[in-house]
Amino acid sequence: MSNIRHALSVKRADDFAQWYQAVISEADMAEDSGVRGCMVIKPWGYGIWERIQRLMDDRIKAAGVQNCYFPLFIPLSYFAKEAEHVEGFAKEMAVVTHHRLIAGKNGGLVPDPDAKLEEPLVVRPTSETVIGAAMGRWVQSWRDLPLLTNQWANVVRWEMRTRMFLRTSEFLWQEGHTAHEDRADAMRETLRALEMYRSFAEDALAMPVIAGEKPENERFPGAEATYSIEAMMQDGKALQAGTSHYLGTSFAEAAGIRYQDREGGQQLCHTTSWGVSTRLIGGVIMVHGDDDGLRVPPAIAPQQIVILPMLRDDDGDAALLDYCEQLRSALATQHALGEPVRVLLDKTPGKAAAKRWNWVRKGAPLIIEVGQRDMAEGKLAMLRRDRLWNMDNGKPAFEFLSREDCTSRASSLLATIQQGMFEEARTRRDGNITRGVTTMAEVAEFFAEDKRYPGWLEVQWAKPTGAVLNKVVEQLKALKLTIRNVPMDGTPVDGACIFTGEAAVERIYIARAY
Repeated sequence: MSNIRHALSVKRADDFAQWYQAVISEADMAEDSGVRGCMVIKPWGYGIWERIQRLMDDRIKAAGVQNCYFPLFIPLSYFAKEAEHVEGFAKEMAVVTHHRLIAGKNGGLVPDPDAKLEEPLVVRPTSETVIGAAMGRWVQSWRDLPLLTNQWANVVRWEMRTRMFLRTSEFLWQEGHTAHEDRADAMRETLRALEMYRSFAEDALAMPVIAGEKPENERFPGAEATYSIEAMMQDGKALQAGTSHYLGTSFAEAAGIRYQDREGGQQLCHTTSWGVSTRLIGGVIMVHGDDDGLRVPPAIAPQQIVILPMLRDDDGDAALLDYCEQLRSALATQHALGEPVRVLLDKTPGKAAAKRWNWVRKGAPLIIEVGQRDMAEGKLAMLRRDRLWNMDNGKPAFEFLSREDCTSRASSLLATIQQGMFEEARTRRDGNITRGVTTMAEVAEFFAEDKRYPGWLEVQWAKPTGAVLNKVVEQLKALKLTIRNVPMDGTPVDGACIFTGEAAVERIYIARAY
């Protein structure tokens, strides 16, 4: 309705990029740090990351993977052993060359020329090389395999164009690294991790994704095969939300990861790596946010229910706070989505309406307001963040319940909200994937500049390689497009490759992307 007054000053349809930044700011998720490309993640934003980390870590450990930690600083020589890998990251590496500062001639501090390191150290952009060196020490025989490790860490990749959560110079992630006897076992692990990411994105983040293999030109540097999950944002662009790589034996050869096989011979291990990062939070914002701010799926909400007592600064406040605490305690005994319900009683001073809109912008799934009159009547007012507005009158869609009804319904409501957010996002995604385009002219028309949110194309192709693939990539680059992936459960081909005219062998997704 036109008479709805939304909580944000900028709307998605008017300026999606500015809207995204407004959500981060108004939801109090993160702020600039003073260092280009680095951000301060504030409690609400970090609380979401902690939920992602907790739920993902449980899945990782359930697969028999053990957590480790490896150094932030990696000797440059480690990268030099794997030429293709270092070439892929060379332009993004931050390098430490000195270990001490001294006062400069013109004031300030400068590197001490006498404190130059014998070997430069790279600030961790990814850990294949340093973990490979450790695996080379840890693996001796087939009995040591498979070796399944993971670490939660920060990494640094020097970015020229940055955007909070989506592309920052420093970000947080997990990176799994495994070693196996043969290709078959390593591929099983690669695809297991891919499926773990797919199900996590859909079950925990309520974010529908397409799982599939990346084309040759999009492989992780040095990998033999790269797989990804791709999500569609509300502006129609794609977001690579997680990757899993089969690295073959090249990293093992460079790092000396060998094992004695069952016949006594020496063999190279087959290795994998896989990871997701704080980029997932950016995806959650752009998939679920609206013109009133963030909407957090209940599974990853730091607080699933927020209780707001409508304090008057009078003698009745103490009884109201006690009543609300009893409500909080009763709700906290309930379980939703397999865990105890997370409930916050917000006792901060201020007007109830201002506090309400603060939590609306943060995206808390359920907001409960209780005043002294409600207390006297044993009632409360509940607001669902996924259904914020009464479309008949343009006002917040409060539901008035008894305390008992609220307590008994909370668990099922949170599950309903979680599922509803997923279905809403899936319907939007599926409605914005177009098929049947057969020429590059049609591709150009589909992604014309005047079409702000065109969505994705699914087209058929012949899986070209080498110079032919490079020509395809250049054609797409001219249109600011990329190939996202080849879906694992794609529809069988029935025509010609859109790029070469040859018989197609698979289907791919084409999109603009973050």
